[in-house]
This record gives sequence, C-alpha cells and structure tokens, in this order.
Amino acid sequence: MTPSDSAVLRPRVEGDRVLEILEATLVVLADVGYDRLTMDAVATRSKASKATLYRRWTNKLSLVIDALVHTKGPAQIPDTGSLQGDLEAVFCGVGGLADSSGVATFGAIVTALTRDPEFAAAFRRDVLGPKIEASRAIWQRAAARGELREGLDLDLFEPALAGIVLHRVFVMGEVPDPTLISRVISQIIVPAATR
Repeated sequence: MTPSDSAVLRPRVEGDRVLEILEATLVVLADVGYDRLTMDAVATRSKASKATLYRRWTNKLSLVIDALVHTKGPAQIPDTGSLQGDLEAVFCGVGGLADSSGVATFGAIVTALTRDPEFAAAFRRDVLGPKIEASRAIWQRAAARGELREGLDLDLFEPALAGIVLHRVFVMGEVPDPTLISRVISQIIVPAATR
C-alpha cells in the first residue's frame, strides 16, 4: 500500500465530531485570537489529533472560517412588517450584535482582518457576505414598503447599526445587549432612514 492509498482509506471527519472540533476552534479563538491560534491548540482542546484536523481542513484559515460560518445565526430572515421590527429580530437575537460570544469572536479576529489579506478576503466572502445579504434584504423590503426616505444610500447606511454598536462595545466598554441595540435602532437608525 502506498502512502497515497493509506490517505484515501483514512476516514473523513464527519457529523458530531466536526461540530465538536468547530466549537473547540471557537473557544481557542476567543482565548488567544486568530493570530495566535494553532492547529495544535485546537487539536488539544478538541481531544483530536492534528492528523484528524488536517483530514478535513488544510490549514487554520479554512478551519476558522468553517467555525465562523457554523455560528452565523438564523438561516431565515424575519419579516415582521417593519424596518425596526426586522432589524431588532436579526440584530438582537442569536448570531446578532447582542450575542456576546459572537461579538467576542469578532474581537478575536479584528487584527487578522487588518494584517492577513487572505483571512480577510475569506472572512468577508464566506462569513460577512451572507450577513450583508440578509441585512440588505431587510433594507430592500423596507424600501418596497415605502418606509425609507428618498435618496438613502444603502451601501453607506446599511452597516451603520453594526458600526455604532461595535464602537460602543469595543471602544466604550458597553455590554452588547438587546436594550442597547434597540436604542440604537429606534433613536438613530430608523429616524435617520425613514420618511
């Protein structure tokens, strides 16, 4: 048997074991950040061998991106009938801005977004891309309902909610809870965006 034959015969990591490894990855990521995360540390935390990790993920970038995609939040975009209701449903729930573990994870990767172009590109495409699409759908529905003021630049305005909340969390030291997010939505975002 050749080395390539034995690689083919090794079982691929699947099912619950994948989820355990992805969850361990997020724990290590929160503890040390992306820059200091290693496959060794994830293997130790998940009680797996490095070979097990490399059967499914080629490097730490692919492992971390897979773990982050795994935590992206609800698959369905709520339709409450109003911009404010939709924003609160998405950004105050699991995977939203009130999810303290998600916000902490973002803090663990923020330096990598500025220092590692390959990670930044993968993060923006695979993790942030679907979130932007979901948010964009909320804003497009609001426009179709006639809620938005004329001439609103969605490309400029749509990320404002996350920007304000993340500033208050990382710079001002506030806790990312639904009350804070609801205040930003009702006092800043909705009044500035609507007719």
